[in-house]
Amino acid sequence: MIWVRWLLVVLVLLLAILQHRLWFADGSLAEKRRLELQVEEQARINRQLQERNGVLEREVLELQAGNQGVEQRAREELNLVKEGETYIQAVDDPRPGNGPTQ
Repeated sequence: MIWVRWLLVVLVLLLAILQHRLWFADGSLAEKRRLELQVEEQARINRQLQERNGVLEREVLELQAGNQGVEQRAREELNLVKEGETYIQAVDDPRPGNGPTQ
């Protein structure tokens, strides 16, 4: 009968060691979940970067295609005008009560 108790003790210890490896050691379920979350986050970042690269690639192609893209960017970003054009800028009156009525 004593050998049955020793066998039971050995089996319980073995079970405890295996459970520890399953939940806490290298390759555990917690580590697997953490790595899955990292992969999802990196995939999200990659999608954002691919979208940004697509926008930049389109801008490069537009700029390579001719002066129209350069001219449009100069108008939008630098407020430049062509010769013979008149530039008009509308400014709201900053004084209280003189702005647009609602």
